Amino acid sequence: MPSLTFVLPHWLYWAGLILFPLIAMWMVRRAERRPAPGAVSLPLAYMFLITGGFVGIHRFYLRSRLGALYLPLFAGILYSNVKYRAAREVVSGVKRDLMGADFDVERFTKAVAAGADGAAARLESARQALGALNAKLAGVTATLDGWDTAAFALAAAIAAFLLVDAVLLPGLTRRQAAREGAPPRPTLPVGATEAVAGTGEDPTLRVRSRLTDPIDRLSGWTGNFVAYWSVLAVFVYYYEVMARYVFNSPTNWAHESMFLMFGAQYLLSGAFALREDSHVRVDVVYMMLSERGKLIADIITSAFFFLFCGVLLVTGWIFAADSIRVWEVSFTEWAIQYWPVKMTIAIGAALILLQGAARLIKDIVLLRGARS
Repeated sequence: MPSLTFVLPHWLYWAGLILFPLIAMWMVRRAERRPAPGAVSLPLAYMFLITGGFVGIHRFYLRSRLGALYLPLFAGILYSNVKYRAAREVVSGVKRDLMGADFDVERFTKAVAAGADGAAARLESARQALGALNAKLAGVTATLDGWDTAAFALAAAIAAFLLVDAVLLPGLTRRQAAREGAPPRPTLPVGATEAVAGTGEDPTLRVRSRLTDPIDRLSGWTGNFVAYWSVLAVFVYYYEVMARYVFNSPTNWAHESMFLMFGAQYLLSGAFALREDSHVRVDVVYMMLSERGKLIADIITSAFFFLFCGVLLVTGWIFAADSIRVWEVSFTEWAIQYWPVKMTIAIGAALILLQGAARLIKDIVLLRGARS
């Protein structure tokens, strides 16, 4: 199999983190305004073909049993690559032994020229060992090339099937949609929003006001934006698995790019989680309080919340400013910029501070209502 040498450019990584969620959000909004889709979706079928077609996922999505044809071919590639790696280790060992045998021949040749006793016999023995190792190298190299050719042939067969299916996919999708029919699209009442799972203990979830609604919308938009980063991880890890196990070319950037992305996602989604009351908390006592008691508890404990978030904002800004000052990059071979990731510490802290302020306002509004 040929080696993959692609390294994700830094500009493409950062552009993807910004543009992909925007495009995805636009596509979702556009789809929501359209009539209900069929039972199966052609764009989704093509997405499965691109990301999981090597094991026939697109065929299984369309309920086609011919997807099973991909499984033995891909299993054969994995088996061939295991044998290839084992043969490569044998080749490396034989080459190492050849270097030693070649050195012995050179050393004993000099010994024969110097007239050392027994040098001629040792030289002959070294030459025989060298010849045997050369013959062994030819054999193991042929085995190595054979497994490489087998993996390449199986991959070519999968690629040919995928090209055929790429042409047939529109027709397959239409036929499957006709067989299954179109499910009704669920509708929400006017002004309602999709429910998000949370603890459900926060009484401010039902409060709306002109002062807090913009903050709620900002937190919702940010959480929605970074949620689409998880889809990017599907494509990146798909590439890593294929590069590592099919092409024997593990990347030096996939893991680092994803753990930095998920770290930034964790920081930026904190405000959305606070808005939806989804943060983990010990509520053994809180859940037994009345609504008024919960409001008072939230107002009192908000001092600790603002103290923590304020410290996070200040220290995050210091970390980001220091990183920007030296244009800090990672110490790995990929050398990605660290300062944008550190900036998300301060940005995330600012967002959660805003959402915390909105929640405090709601608590006060509800408490005044409860008193009256």
